Amino acid sequence: MAGNMKAVKLRMKSIQSTMQITKAMELVASSKLRKAKERADASRPYFQVLHETLTDIAGGNTDFMSPYTKASASEKWCYVVIAGDRGLAGGYNANLLKALEGQAKGKEYDILPVGKKAVEYCKRRGIGMVTEDFAEVANISVSDCFEIAKLLCGAYRAGEYGHIALCYTNFISMLSQRPGVTSMLPLEDFKKEGAEGPEGVRSLILYEPDSESVFDAIVPEYLAGLVYGAMCESVASELAARRTAMDAATKNAGEMIEQLSLYYNRARQASITQEITEIVAGAEEP
Repeated sequence: MAGNMKAVKLRMKSIQSTMQITKAMELVASSKLRKAKERADASRPYFQVLHETLTDIAGGNTDFMSPYTKASASEKWCYVVIAGDRGLAGGYNANLLKALEGQAKGKEYDILPVGKKAVEYCKRRGIGMVTEDFAEVANISVSDCFEIAKLLCGAYRAGEYGHIALCYTNFISMLSQRPGVTSMLPLEDFKKEGAEGPEGVRSLILYEPDSESVFDAIVPEYLAGLVYGAMCESVASELAARRTAMDAATKNAGEMIEQLSLYYNRARQASITQEITEIVAGAEEP
């Protein structure tokens, strides 16, 4: 009995140490989350303005043609996958990779991984990687997003890929994050979105040297904004998922300590009662 009580006590001490770690991780995630959420909110207007500009150019020119708006002959896909650098974030990485697998099923594809978990996934599955230069999402800067966009545009124009898509987790709220896949290239939808302006009036804006050159110059900027916005959303989603997971872990640890404390006190009471019974029984002997 004494040995069992000692083991319970050691178990309680171990859980208390773990609970301190999970609580600290929850606090760190909470402190970083506010800033990450603000950055995600601030990145959306930049993307929206570029999107509106591209739509205006494509819709205001009837003879408009661009290599980015027509489908490539290649059937190969390239997925930009933005995952986390670490685990302990609930189902954040697993749900993202599950969404990717569902979208990429039956297709020939490569991955441009952003984040250590994305790189590990590619190596574990033997999936071709465009590059490993962006393996840590925590170190990705705005200039890195432009490098990714230029790399993708160059590969698409060279015919290496016929479709390029972005796989990331969209931040909905503190308790809700939704993984998904969105198309990046080709930009065929822009021709459909802006065939004519309001009430059938076409755009009278003049572009120098011409609308196609301006459009082709803006596309890499647009993709860079898309990648940067997705990265901001993903970082905020990961922090929110980690905060929720660590909060749940801390509560579970507290419940386990309560259960072990109850068991320990009952075992201790039983041990004391047994000792008293033995003493009383010994005193009654003649």
